[in-house]
Amino acid sequence: MPDPLTPPEPEYAALCRASAKIGADPMLIQAAGGNTSIKDGDVMWIKASGTLLADALDKDVFVAVDLPDMRRAVAGGEDRADQPAEFALVQGGLRPSIETSLHAVFGQKVVMHAHCVHTLAHAIRKDCKALMQAPLDGLNWGIVDYVKPGANLARLVSAVAKGAVNVVVLQNHGIIVAGNTVEETHALMMDVHERLRVDPAAPVAPDLTALASLTEGSDYTLPDYALLHQLALDPARLKQATGGSLYPDHVIFCGIGATALQAGETPDQAAAKLTDADAPAPAFLIAPGKGVVVRRDASEANHALIRCLVDVLLRVPADADLNYLTDAQNFELLNWDAEKYRSTLNG
Repeated sequence: MPDPLTPPEPEYAALCRASAKIGADPMLIQAAGGNTSIKDGDVMWIKASGTLLADALDKDVFVAVDLPDMRRAVAGGEDRADQPAEFALVQGGLRPSIETSLHAVFGQKVVMHAHCVHTLAHAIRKDCKALMQAPLDGLNWGIVDYVKPGANLARLVSAVAKGAVNVVVLQNHGIIVAGNTVEETHALMMDVHERLRVDPAAPVAPDLTALASLTEGSDYTLPDYALLHQLALDPARLKQATGGSLYPDHVIFCGIGATALQAGETPDQAAAKLTDADAPAPAFLIAPGKGVVVRRDASEANHALIRCLVDVLLRVPADADLNYLTDAQNFELLNWDAEKYRSTLNG
């Protein structure tokens, strides 16, 4: 019997290459989001929580887990299915992804999960299922309603991913695809990405002079990613951005929704009102009609998820009916130990 902790070659090497490629594309993966896996008998190798897919060729980012035990826990509705560290075949190291159960329920050998911007531009809309029918025609696909990532989501996906279904859209979350080789699965991911492609709205010039004055001597500064300003320059997009949270990773890395400055308010004044023991200062603030400012000490993960928000909303019509996470869903994410662990690693 082969050593269960020896990854299956040459497919494992192919998985590392594909993971690094999609992990380096912010239109597919942001910060520590997304994950990939490969099964080898009773062992599944999956990206570790808080690690970056982009590092897959340079670092050990995969963890071996007990696949049959995880599947039993999911099927049996056991609470431990939401504690993926319990299924790691080597204890004390990196934790398996919080979405290990999601990968385990697929029968295919290779699974890839991404927070694709083009998918999110559809999946945050209330009419997302009807909207995707035409572009995904000819694929074996399904869709599930939003629930917190973890075993409950895995059970919903398991009910949909029957027979030939190998593409599942996760409302307000992303896309997951499965195949029997890395090449096949990666190609399927890119096919879905292209089928759902939406061109962004044309940008409007921000008021950089006003923003420079606004941030002088403050804890905030102008962003490196100039498109962020577009959140502030169209009233409809500003309303969409400040209407609430649209997907989990934004909540984890940037807090609930987005905040617009009030007339005459400085970034530091706004931050002071929003900051307490449980809520850190906002990673970014929107100055209506002017642009966006970002905390000087914002992390790479903060920057990646702020960018994701504008990349998504630039592809959403002004009159789209968006499906925001509820207050309960937001706080469920913020109070989840597994997500606290992941945000700490990728802070």
